[in-house]
Amino acid sequence: MDRTRRETLIQQYADGPRRLREALARVPAEAMQWRPKPGEWSAHEIVCHAADSEVTAYARIRMVVAEKEPLIVGYDQEEWARRFDYHALPLEPSLAAVEAVRTATVALLRHLPEDAWARKGRHTEIGEYPATKWLEIYAQHLEDHARQIDGNVAAWQTRRR
Repeated sequence: MDRTRRETLIQQYADGPRRLREALARVPAEAMQWRPKPGEWSAHEIVCHAADSEVTAYARIRMVVAEKEPLIVGYDQEEWARRFDYHALPLEPSLAAVEAVRTATVALLRHLPEDAWARKGRHTEIGEYPATKWLEIYAQHLEDHARQIDGNVAAWQTRRR
């Protein structure tokens, strides 16, 4: 991955919390915990998942860059949502966690030397896990969830007609 592509992805990564907040601001209060279908997440659950995922991502990129071929362990995000009862958790601390973690990680990403981007670990679910793969995944992560929240709102509005 060339420097220009990396810088574009880093900026997308940096913009993720704003995009998530914008999507969340469009959710009517009565739709916040509404699920479009059984087994799908509500807007509230999406935000709580985002916080857990971002904290995990924070550690992952640091391990990939600092450790020699680290093992990156996957986790069952559905089980986390059930076990931690996301609907019972307040949203603002989750949003604050996303923003804090992203702010700290953006500073790290912009400071990494060129050779750091060639480092890699091994992920238990996807195999080889280079720093550039991490960036591709997480640059898109909050954008995907913001669109998911928008989709939830659209489905909720359609359901009410």
